[in-house]
Amino acid sequence: MRPQADPSAGRSSDVCQWINRSDAIREFATYAGKTQSQRHIKPLHWYVASRLVLEGGFWPQEVTPRPPFSAVLRRGERCLDFDPSVATGSEATVLGGLKTKSVDVVVTKQGIGPVLAVSCKGMTGALRNLVNRMEETIGECTNLHITYPALVFGYLFVIRAHQALATSEGSGAGGSKAAAKGVAFNDVAMGEGDQPVESLKRFHSALRELTGRRGVRDDVSRYEAVALALASVQDETVGDILTSYPETKSPLRIEGFFDALYRRYDERYVYSAPALAPLTRRVEWSRESTALAAGHAPVLDYRIRLAG
Repeated sequence: MRPQADPSAGRSSDVCQWINRSDAIREFATYAGKTQSQRHIKPLHWYVASRLVLEGGFWPQEVTPRPPFSAVLRRGERCLDFDPSVATGSEATVLGGLKTKSVDVVVTKQGIGPVLAVSCKGMTGALRNLVNRMEETIGECTNLHITYPALVFGYLFVIRAHQALATSEGSGAGGSKAAAKGVAFNDVAMGEGDQPVESLKRFHSALRELTGRRGVRDDVSRYEAVALALASVQDETVGDILTSYPETKSPLRIEGFFDALYRRYDERYVYSAPALAPLTRRVEWSRESTALAAGHAPVLDYRIRLAG
Protein backbone atom coordinates (compact mmCIF):
# COMPACT_ATOMS: atom_id res chain seq x y z
CA MET A 1 0.00 0.00 0.00
CA ARG A 2 1.35 3.39 -0.93
CA PRO A 3 0.28 6.37 1.16
CA GLN A 4 -1.32 9.13 -0.87
CA ALA A 5 -2.31 11.32 2.05
CA ASP A 6 -1.69 11.63 5.75
CA PRO A 7 -4.47 9.68 7.50
CA SER A 8 -4.04 11.79 10.63
CA ALA A 9 -4.23 15.13 8.84
CA GLY A 10 -6.43 17.62 10.66
CA ARG A 11 -6.88 15.40 13.70
CA SER A 12 -6.21 16.33 17.30
CA SER A 13 -2.93 15.07 18.68
CA ASP A 14 -4.86 13.76 21.71
CA VAL A 15 -6.86 11.06 19.91
CA CYS A 16 -5.84 7.80 18.32
CA GLN A 17 -4.45 8.12 14.81
CA TRP A 18 -3.67 5.52 12.17
CA ILE A 19 0.10 5.50 11.98
CA ASN A 20 2.71 2.88 11.26
CA ARG A 21 5.45 1.59 13.53
CA SER A 22 8.14 3.71 11.91
CA ASP A 23 6.25 6.93 12.67
CA ALA A 24 5.54 5.84 16.25
CA ILE A 25 9.18 4.95 16.90
CA ARG A 26 10.39 8.16 15.23
CA GLU A 27 8.21 10.22 17.57
CA PHE A 28 9.56 8.33 20.57
CA ALA A 29 13.17 8.73 19.45
CA THR A 30 12.99 12.45 18.68
CA TYR A 31 10.53 13.87 21.20
CA ALA A 32 12.23 16.62 23.20
CA GLY A 33 9.49 17.61 25.63
CA LYS A 34 8.68 16.36 29.11
CA THR A 35 7.98 12.64 29.24
CA GLN A 36 5.34 13.13 31.92
CA SER A 37 2.97 14.23 29.17
CA GLN A 38 3.34 10.76 27.56
CA ARG A 39 3.43 12.39 24.13
CA HIS A 40 6.61 10.47 23.37
CA ILE A 41 4.84 7.13 23.88
CA LYS A 42 1.24 7.91 22.86
CA PRO A 43 1.89 7.27 19.13
CA LEU A 44 2.97 3.75 20.09
CA HIS A 45 -0.39 3.26 21.80
CA TRP A 46 -2.09 4.31 18.57
CA TYR A 47 0.02 1.97 16.50
CA VAL A 48 -0.84 -0.97 18.76
CA ALA A 49 -4.56 -0.12 18.85
CA SER A 50 -4.81 0.16 15.06
CA ARG A 51 -2.81 -3.02 14.54
CA LEU A 52 -5.11 -4.99 16.86
CA VAL A 53 -8.00 -4.06 14.58
CA LEU A 54 -6.35 -4.48 11.19
CA GLU A 55 -4.11 -7.47 11.82
CA GLY A 56 -5.71 -8.85 14.97
CA GLY A 57 -9.27 -8.81 13.70
CA PHE A 58 -10.83 -7.13 16.72
CA TRP A 59 -13.78 -4.80 16.20
CA PRO A 60 -12.69 -1.13 16.47
CA GLN A 61 -15.39 -0.38 19.05
CA GLU A 62 -13.86 -3.05 21.30
CA VAL A 63 -10.45 -1.35 21.42
CA THR A 64 -9.50 1.48 23.80
CA PRO A 65 -8.25 3.95 22.73
CA ARG A 66 -10.53 3.52 19.73
CA PRO A 67 -8.71 3.75 16.39
CA PRO A 68 -10.18 5.87 13.56
CA PHE A 69 -12.25 3.05 12.06
CA SER A 70 -15.90 2.10 11.78
CA ALA A 71 -16.97 -1.46 11.01
CA VAL A 72 -20.03 -2.02 8.84
CA LEU A 73 -21.68 -4.99 7.13
CA ARG A 74 -21.94 -4.67 3.35
CA ARG A 75 -23.28 -7.47 1.17
CA GLY A 76 -22.59 -9.93 3.94
CA GLU A 77 -18.96 -8.84 4.33
CA ARG A 78 -17.33 -7.08 7.27
CA CYS A 79 -15.93 -3.79 6.00
CA LEU A 80 -13.77 -1.14 7.62
CA ASP A 81 -14.29 2.55 6.96
CA PHE A 82 -11.65 5.14 7.82
CA ASP A 83 -13.54 7.42 10.23
CA PRO A 84 -11.44 9.85 12.33
CA SER A 85 -14.60 11.23 13.97
CA VAL A 86 -14.99 8.11 16.14
CA ALA A 87 -11.39 7.98 17.38
CA THR A 88 -10.72 8.49 21.09
CA GLY A 89 -7.62 9.12 23.15
CA SER A 90 -8.55 7.83 26.58
CA GLU A 91 -7.09 4.81 28.32
CA ALA A 92 -9.23 2.03 29.74
CA THR A 93 -9.59 1.69 33.50
CA VAL A 94 -9.42 -1.96 34.46
CA LEU A 95 -10.40 -3.47 37.80
CA GLY A 96 -7.35 -5.11 39.36
CA GLY A 97 -7.08 -7.41 42.33
CA LEU A 98 -5.30 -4.71 44.33
CA LYS A 99 -6.44 -1.48 42.69
CA THR A 100 -7.94 -0.13 39.48
CA LYS A 101 -5.40 0.49 36.75
CA SER A 102 -5.33 2.65 33.62
CA VAL A 103 -4.00 0.43 30.84
CA ASP A 104 -2.59 1.81 27.58
CA VAL A 105 -4.46 -0.43 25.10
CA VAL A 106 -7.31 -2.80 25.99
CA VAL A 107 -9.66 -5.05 24.01
CA THR A 108 -12.98 -5.59 25.82
CA LYS A 109 -15.62 -8.12 24.80
CA GLN A 110 -19.20 -7.39 25.83
CA GLY A 111 -20.36 -9.84 28.47
CA ILE A 112 -16.82 -11.10 29.09
CA GLY A 113 -14.71 -8.07 30.00
CA PRO A 114 -11.11 -7.24 29.10
CA VAL A 115 -9.64 -10.09 27.05
CA LEU A 116 -6.40 -8.62 25.71
CA ALA A 117 -4.26 -5.69 26.84
CA VAL A 118 -0.91 -4.15 26.00
CA SER A 119 1.14 -1.96 28.30
CA CYS A 120 3.52 0.31 26.37
CA LYS A 121 6.43 1.73 28.30
CA GLY A 122 9.53 3.61 27.21
CA MET A 123 12.78 4.99 28.58
CA THR A 124 14.62 7.85 26.92
CA GLY A 125 17.67 7.73 29.18
CA ALA A 126 19.07 7.00 32.66
CA LEU A 127 19.44 3.30 31.91
CA ARG A 128 20.96 2.72 35.33
CA ASN A 129 17.36 2.86 36.61
CA LEU A 130 16.10 0.12 34.30
CA VAL A 131 15.99 -2.68 36.84
CA ASN A 132 14.09 -0.38 39.20
CA ARG A 133 11.23 -0.54 36.71
CA MET A 134 10.77 -4.24 37.35
CA GLU A 135 8.75 -3.76 40.53
CA GLU A 136 6.22 -1.65 38.63
CA THR A 137 6.24 -4.11 35.73
CA ILE A 138 5.57 -7.16 37.89
CA GLY A 139 2.99 -5.33 39.98
CA GLU A 140 0.92 -4.22 37.02
CA CYS A 141 0.75 -7.73 35.59
CA THR A 142 -0.05 -9.39 38.91
CA ASN A 143 -2.72 -6.83 39.76
CA LEU A 144 -4.71 -7.43 36.56
CA HIS A 145 -4.24 -11.20 36.38
CA ILE A 146 -5.62 -11.59 39.91
CA THR A 147 -9.00 -10.30 38.72
CA TYR A 148 -8.78 -11.55 35.14
CA PRO A 149 -6.60 -14.69 35.02
CA ALA A 150 -7.62 -15.32 31.40
CA LEU A 151 -6.53 -11.84 30.29
CA VAL A 152 -3.91 -11.97 27.54
CA PHE A 153 -1.47 -9.29 28.65
CA GLY A 154 1.47 -7.98 26.64
CA TYR A 155 4.30 -5.69 27.71
CA LEU A 156 6.08 -3.60 25.08
CA PHE A 157 9.14 -1.69 26.27
CA VAL A 158 11.04 0.74 24.02
CA ILE A 159 14.44 2.29 24.75
CA ARG A 160 16.34 4.98 22.88
CA ALA A 161 19.42 3.30 21.42
CA HIS A 162 22.00 5.94 22.25
CA GLN A 163 25.44 4.63 21.32
CA ALA A 164 28.89 5.16 22.79
CA LEU A 165 31.87 6.40 20.80
CA ALA A 166 35.43 5.32 21.63
CA THR A 167 37.91 8.05 22.44
CA SER A 168 41.64 8.12 21.86
CA GLU A 169 42.22 7.18 25.50
CA GLY A 170 40.93 3.66 24.87
CA SER A 171 37.84 1.64 25.50
CA GLY A 172 35.76 1.11 28.61
CA ALA A 173 33.84 3.53 30.77
CA GLY A 174 36.87 5.72 31.31
CA GLY A 175 37.73 5.97 27.63
CA SER A 176 34.33 6.33 26.01
CA LYS A 177 31.78 9.07 25.67
CA ALA A 178 28.24 9.34 24.36
CA ALA A 179 28.18 9.57 20.60
CA ALA A 180 25.50 12.22 20.43
CA LYS A 181 26.16 15.69 21.72
CA GLY A 182 24.24 16.41 24.89
CA VAL A 183 23.68 12.74 25.74
CA ALA A 184 24.92 11.65 29.16
CA PHE A 185 26.98 8.49 29.39
CA ASN A 186 24.33 6.96 31.67
CA ASP A 187 21.88 7.31 28.77
CA VAL A 188 23.96 5.10 26.49
CA ALA A 189 22.32 1.77 25.62
CA MET A 190 24.80 0.35 23.12
CA GLY A 191 28.51 0.42 23.94
CA GLU A 192 31.51 -0.01 21.70
CA GLY A 193 31.31 -2.79 19.15
CA ASP A 194 27.50 -2.44 19.07
CA GLN A 195 27.25 -4.34 22.36
CA PRO A 196 24.53 -3.62 24.94
CA VAL A 197 25.62 -2.01 28.19
CA GLU A 198 25.48 -4.11 31.35
CA SER A 199 22.34 -2.45 32.73
CA LEU A 200 20.50 -3.29 29.50
CA LYS A 201 21.66 -6.90 29.64
CA ARG A 202 20.42 -7.24 33.20
CA PHE A 203 17.07 -5.74 32.21
CA HIS A 204 16.78 -8.16 29.30
CA SER A 205 17.51 -11.09 31.62
CA ALA A 206 14.86 -9.92 34.07
CA LEU A 207 12.23 -9.50 31.35
CA ARG A 208 12.92 -12.99 30.03
CA GLU A 209 11.62 -14.36 33.31
CA LEU A 210 8.35 -12.47 32.92
CA THR A 211 7.24 -13.65 29.49
CA GLY A 212 5.63 -16.79 28.10
CA ARG A 213 2.57 -17.27 30.36
CA ARG A 214 0.49 -19.93 28.61
CA GLY A 215 -2.36 -21.07 30.86
CA VAL A 216 -4.79 -19.32 33.21
CA ARG A 217 -3.37 -21.32 36.14
CA ASP A 218 0.18 -20.19 35.45
CA ASP A 219 2.04 -17.56 37.48
CA VAL A 220 -0.06 -14.38 37.50
CA SER A 221 3.12 -12.24 37.59
CA ARG A 222 4.11 -13.35 34.08
CA TYR A 223 2.96 -11.71 30.86
CA GLU A 224 1.71 -13.68 27.89
CA ALA A 225 4.20 -11.79 25.72
CA VAL A 226 7.00 -9.28 26.33
CA ALA A 227 8.94 -7.31 23.72
CA LEU A 228 12.05 -5.18 24.16
CA ALA A 229 12.82 -2.81 21.29
CA LEU A 230 15.69 -0.36 20.82
CA ALA A 231 14.75 2.73 18.82
CA SER A 232 17.45 4.15 16.59
CA VAL A 233 18.32 7.80 17.25
CA GLN A 234 20.68 8.16 14.28
CA ASP A 235 19.48 10.68 11.68
CA GLU A 236 19.68 8.26 8.78
CA THR A 237 17.78 5.46 10.55
CA VAL A 238 15.54 7.28 13.02
CA GLY A 239 12.23 5.45 13.18
CA ASP A 240 13.89 2.06 12.81
CA ILE A 241 14.27 -0.59 15.49
CA LEU A 242 17.74 -2.04 15.98
CA THR A 243 18.00 -5.59 14.69
CA SER A 244 21.26 -6.42 16.50
CA TYR A 245 19.71 -6.58 19.97
CA PRO A 246 17.93 -8.47 21.45
CA GLU A 247 19.62 -11.40 19.74
CA THR A 248 17.78 -13.40 17.09
CA LYS A 249 16.83 -16.26 19.44
CA SER A 250 15.64 -14.01 22.24
CA PRO A 251 11.95 -14.42 23.21
CA LEU A 252 11.82 -10.63 23.59
CA ARG A 253 12.19 -9.86 19.88
CA ILE A 254 9.34 -7.63 18.75
CA GLU A 255 8.77 -9.70 15.60
CA GLY A 256 6.99 -12.42 17.58
CA PHE A 257 5.14 -10.19 20.03
CA PHE A 258 1.76 -9.82 18.35
CA ASP A 259 1.67 -13.41 17.08
CA ALA A 260 2.11 -14.63 20.66
CA LEU A 261 -0.78 -12.45 21.85
CA TYR A 262 -3.10 -13.69 19.10
CA ARG A 263 -2.13 -17.32 19.76
CA ARG A 264 -2.89 -17.12 23.48
CA TYR A 265 -6.15 -15.27 22.79
CA ASP A 266 -7.39 -17.88 20.31
CA GLU A 267 -6.46 -20.73 22.66
CA ARG A 268 -8.39 -19.27 25.59
CA TYR A 269 -11.36 -17.52 24.07
CA VAL A 270 -12.06 -19.39 20.83
CA TYR A 271 -10.73 -22.97 20.82
CA SER A 272 -11.31 -23.64 24.53
CA ALA A 273 -14.77 -22.05 24.52
CA PRO A 274 -16.51 -23.00 21.24
CA ALA A 275 -19.88 -21.86 22.57
CA LEU A 276 -18.47 -18.31 22.74
CA ALA A 277 -16.77 -18.46 19.34
CA PRO A 278 -19.44 -16.39 17.52
CA LEU A 279 -18.57 -13.54 19.91
CA THR A 280 -14.86 -14.12 20.37
CA ARG A 281 -13.67 -15.31 16.95
CA ARG A 282 -11.42 -12.73 15.33
CA VAL A 283 -12.81 -10.97 12.27
CA GLU A 284 -11.54 -11.10 8.69
CA TRP A 285 -12.00 -7.80 6.87
CA SER A 286 -13.40 -7.43 3.38
CA ARG A 287 -10.96 -6.60 0.61
CA GLU A 288 -13.50 -3.97 -0.46
CA SER A 289 -13.12 -2.00 2.79
CA THR A 290 -12.88 1.70 2.01
CA ALA A 291 -10.23 2.14 4.75
CA LEU A 292 -7.84 0.12 2.61
CA ALA A 293 -8.24 2.37 -0.43
CA ALA A 294 -5.35 4.52 -1.61
CA GLY A 295 -5.22 7.79 0.30
CA HIS A 296 -5.99 6.35 3.72
CA ALA A 297 -3.50 3.62 4.57
CA PRO A 298 0.07 4.34 5.67
CA VAL A 299 2.80 1.86 4.74
CA LEU A 300 2.33 -0.99 7.20
CA ASP A 301 4.84 -3.42 8.68
CA TYR A 302 2.20 -6.15 9.12
CA ARG A 303 -0.47 -7.86 7.04
CA ILE A 304 -4.11 -6.91 7.34
CA ARG A 305 -6.38 -9.83 8.27
CA LEU A 306 -8.34 -10.10 5.04
CA ALA A 307 -11.19 -12.44 4.14
CA GLY A 308 -10.32 -15.14 1.62
